[in-house]
Amino acid sequence: MGGNPAKNHYAQLNQGEENEMEIFGYKTQGCRKALCIAGYILSCGALMLLFYWKPEWDVWANCIPCSLEEADIVLLRTTDEFRIYSRKTVTWISVSALIRSRTDYPASAEEDSIFSKAIMKPSLQVKSIQVQKIRYVWNIYAKQFQKVGVLEDHHTCSAIHAKFGCGLTCNEQNVRRVICGPNTIDVPVIPIWKLLIKEVLNPFYVFQLFSVCLWFAEDYMEYATAIIIMSLLSIFLTVYDLRQQSIKLHRLVESHNNIMVTVCRNKEGFQELESHHLVPGDMLVLKEGKTLLPCDAILISGQCIVNESMLTGESIPVTKTPLPQADNFKPWRMHCAEDYKKHVLFCGTEVIQTKADDRGAVKAVVLRTGFNTAKGDLVRSILYPKPMNFKLYRDAFRFLMCLVAFAAIGMIYTVCVFALNGEEAGEVVKKALDVITIAVPPALPAALTTGIIYTQRRLKKKGIFCISPQRINMCGQLNLICFDKTGTLTEDGLDLWGLLPSERNCFQDIHSFPADRSLPWGPVFRAMAVCHSLIVWQGKIQGDPLDVKMFEATNWVIDDSSGHQIEGQGSTHATVVRPGPKASSVPVEGVTILHQFPFSSALQRMSVIAQEIGGEQQVFTKGAPEMVAMLCRAETVPSNFESELLLYTAQGFRVIGLACKSLQAGKQLTDLTREEVESDLTFLGLLIMENRLKRETKPVLEELSAARIRSVMVTGDNIQTAVTVAKNAGMISPTNRVILVEANQIPGSFSASITWKPLEENKTEYYRSLEDDSQTKRRTRLALESGQYHFAMTGKSYQIVAQHFRHLLPKLLLNGTVFARMSPGQKSSLVEEFQKLDYFVGMCGDGANDCGALKVAHAGISLSEQEASVASPFTSRTPSIACVPELIREGRAALVTSFCMFKYMALYSTIQYLGVLLLYWQLNSFGNYQFLFQDLAITTVIGVTMSFTGAYPKLVPYRPPSQLVSPPLLLSVVLNILFSLSMQIFGFLVVQEQPWYSKTDIHSACLSMNNHMENYSSVSSLGLHGMRDGALEQTDNGYKSYENTTVWLLSTINCLIVALVFSKGKPFRQPIYTNYVFILVLIGQLGICLFLVFADIDDLYSKMDLVCTPTMWRTSMVIMLAVTLAVSFLVEPRLGICIKTGTIAATLPTSPLLSFLKAIHLNDKIKGNARPNHLFFPLVSGMYQALPQAREIQAAFGVSYSDAVDCQEELVTVFWWRALVELV
Repeated sequence: MGGNPAKNHYAQLNQGEENEMEIFGYKTQGCRKALCIAGYILSCGALMLLFYWKPEWDVWANCIPCSLEEADIVLLRTTDEFRIYSRKTVTWISVSALIRSRTDYPASAEEDSIFSKAIMKPSLQVKSIQVQKIRYVWNIYAKQFQKVGVLEDHHTCSAIHAKFGCGLTCNEQNVRRVICGPNTIDVPVIPIWKLLIKEVLNPFYVFQLFSVCLWFAEDYMEYATAIIIMSLLSIFLTVYDLRQQSIKLHRLVESHNNIMVTVCRNKEGFQELESHHLVPGDMLVLKEGKTLLPCDAILISGQCIVNESMLTGESIPVTKTPLPQADNFKPWRMHCAEDYKKHVLFCGTEVIQTKADDRGAVKAVVLRTGFNTAKGDLVRSILYPKPMNFKLYRDAFRFLMCLVAFAAIGMIYTVCVFALNGEEAGEVVKKALDVITIAVPPALPAALTTGIIYTQRRLKKKGIFCISPQRINMCGQLNLICFDKTGTLTEDGLDLWGLLPSERNCFQDIHSFPADRSLPWGPVFRAMAVCHSLIVWQGKIQGDPLDVKMFEATNWVIDDSSGHQIEGQGSTHATVVRPGPKASSVPVEGVTILHQFPFSSALQRMSVIAQEIGGEQQVFTKGAPEMVAMLCRAETVPSNFESELLLYTAQGFRVIGLACKSLQAGKQLTDLTREEVESDLTFLGLLIMENRLKRETKPVLEELSAARIRSVMVTGDNIQTAVTVAKNAGMISPTNRVILVEANQIPGSFSASITWKPLEENKTEYYRSLEDDSQTKRRTRLALESGQYHFAMTGKSYQIVAQHFRHLLPKLLLNGTVFARMSPGQKSSLVEEFQKLDYFVGMCGDGANDCGALKVAHAGISLSEQEASVASPFTSRTPSIACVPELIREGRAALVTSFCMFKYMALYSTIQYLGVLLLYWQLNSFGNYQFLFQDLAITTVIGVTMSFTGAYPKLVPYRPPSQLVSPPLLLSVVLNILFSLSMQIFGFLVVQEQPWYSKTDIHSACLSMNNHMENYSSVSSLGLHGMRDGALEQTDNGYKSYENTTVWLLSTINCLIVALVFSKGKPFRQPIYTNYVFILVLIGQLGICLFLVFADIDDLYSKMDLVCTPTMWRTSMVIMLAVTLAVSFLVEPRLGICIKTGTIAATLPTSPLLSFLKAIHLNDKIKGNARPNHLFFPLVSGMYQALPQAREIQAAFGVSYSDAVDCQEELVTVFWWRALVELV
């Protein structure tokens, strides 16, 4: 893969999509395959296992590169930063049985489709591959693999009606069915044996197997058996969990795979069949009553009310309208723009009501089948989750490789020592391999996840559910949270506050709610009664909360039970609203809602065509006031419209504009376009809704602000309302100014203008894109440097800035706080732009329009408990933003726990490794029970209990470090290794200098003491020597020595010291004494260890391969350990200060720090790459409240990214050395 790929050897799959991949063609070669098989046999399967882990090596070894057209094997590689490879075999699908003659060949509907372009002649076969449940076929003409199971995007609206309006023929349907496969979202329950094999072949367990075999070879039976039992238990628990998940997922989707549906066959009429026979292009007929949709389909006639809670998380019924028969050359999706979803019925959603129009039955064309559907995509995201890119995991792997290199040095040392002393080759190999199992702790991966598992349980108890545990650690790094407004910061329900009617170009007196007097009959009343998408479902009025409140204020009721005759249009099913029992007297029997143009986030409005029973047809529109006013005739809009709107939005009210017009009689409703209907309207007035802040909103935002976590509002509401809510909530301080950023495209040109307007002033300054933008840069910099500004902008302005003023966007985002009138796509884009500035972004929302942003954020927090929360990593049971600081607290605790566990496991293995290497110098080692005690009784128990410590209740204004390879953490590990090494070497050397020490006589110390105390007993020297030799022969197994006893006791208790020192409490976790289990475990383990130090029980010492030493020496060992504990306790908190110093660097504007900065700046000048002073000193003066990332520096000062990276690295170094100065 190193050279240039052969011609047509490489292509891209799903180009531009989220699951984009690179695809390479290969052809199997016989001689290569034979050599590989020989390699499998000679390596006893090791080569096959390696190829299982690395599929790309398997392909490169067995195959030769070729064009994709000739390939029988393809190699796929993801285009993200992970570059994951997968291997797929090309398969052939035969359609010869279906196409016997030219007359059987697919008809006109197929001529420009992938189905006709994929069939090879004369073999009548189709070449295909299957990737992540999606089938791709080879397009003979385009020379590339294309997805099947979807209707091609190039079809226009009119083409869909014309080609598929009458359905497919039986032959076309059969050909498509064979090529596409069944319309099922089939998630088979994975057999236990498959799960077992997959789990056992995990590299971690393979390493465990290698370790166990080695330990059995060394007669280390007890620990090997314990590891086997623990590994089997872990494997069985994992397999059980995976099996249960597989069963749950299977049950979730199986109900949708076998539904009876009615389809329309070209020239053959209607036909009933099972849903798994459906193919793209089929004409689906939707009957009355509830229907579960088995595929994605485009509605082409009639209207549907759909419950999309499975996808969007909102149980509000959604109205679907038919695809217009627009006669143009644009593809249907491009023609419909962001509103294309209003015409699409999604798989897995429930049609709760259908309304036929004058064209007869409600019909829909099958758009996508199987795993290509919206539900299929959701299931695939569960089956194939996107890998997490987090520095901790990358650093952990790198550190593991360092330990492997460390072990390699130990292996070389071991081979040299034992070989030079004439040991047998087999023994030398075993001892050398044993070093790997000591230096690289097999439990390290498990230790890293322990904290996450316990955190997940704690979150569950607090009502926060997590479906992506890997993201918990990311929550500990969040420094910016995007909040939706309605339902998230404010109450979900709206209260109707008042109505400001307009007549003859003037606003009238406001009508307040609730009021003693009822609203008078007129156009405004009719608009409130009919301009909604409410339905009666299960005996209750269902729909948007705003619509419900507005309609309830009229005291009318919905009669949704019968068909109604409409003049000139035959019989159709329509909704009728009538006066209710409490309604005031009106001159009409009721009003019929004939047609709806549903609310669109992109258009920011909705409209209905309604008719008084026996009266004329009228259009009623409601939506964003600015948008509605634009659609009205200028003479009907009051001159003080903007000032009145500002008056109410500035108070935080949600304001809705109302408008209407009469329709010409005799026009067919189906012939009317939305543009025609929503033009030349008459402005009716403003509906004012009150949206109160939730009780917990302000305290939570204050807590985040105190922790220096930015809060940003991203909403679809009016910008003035959003700014007011932001001020009331505390996002914007009363002393700070809000600058409104307005960007507009200049009509008739490709350029744009941007306007800066402080909301408190009327002064406006214009900067054209054609002019020199130096003033723009200067003013932006002044605003940023003051730190007293907040930018606010609409979605439209954001889009224009992103397109025309790209260089300004990062600068605006750094101080942007309110983003209003944002569409779902713009919300996702905004989150991604923040991520490009090196922010760790959280997104908190509750609506369908938040789903995209919830998915792309580092941590998406859904306040909805619907099935759509599958798209969000976290879901809160209580719809309150109080879950956000809770999640950050737990994330920080989990991250620190992961670091503590990592450091402990690394130190434990290194301590043991150093002790063993010291003893290898004398051809000695630890005994089996000594290893067993350290590995099981000490480390395993500590590993389980250390993570019990909960999160600290207060959020501090800095974050824990996110990477292992950082100076403070590395120094912590290195210093503790040096302390341990020094203590062990000291003990190892000093014990040899003791007067009672003997290299050959392991009983000399205690016996000489006894003899001295008994005044030299009468036992003869010879007899005594014989007894000692006999005892030695009976009890010595080759491990016992004074060095062994000294080093083992020191290293074992040192493991306890390290566990205590590394168990950090404040500021991210609760104090260590609150973890009662861990403290009791440490006390118990320390008690046992001290008992082993001072006890003199022959049987116990014999079993543990220890020897008796004088009491004075034992006391000396305890003193050594106490000194090590004191030094570690003294140094470790100081290293914590270093971490804190590096994270809140901007809060240390002391003169030594400034001296350092000046020194760096001077050094740069000497090197000839000086940067301006303003790169450093505003940062030090506290402008950013936290150490800035490279992207922030680049955005704020307009330097290149490489210079920004250098600057950021220098700042980290500066603060690191500043901390060392403090330490000294």
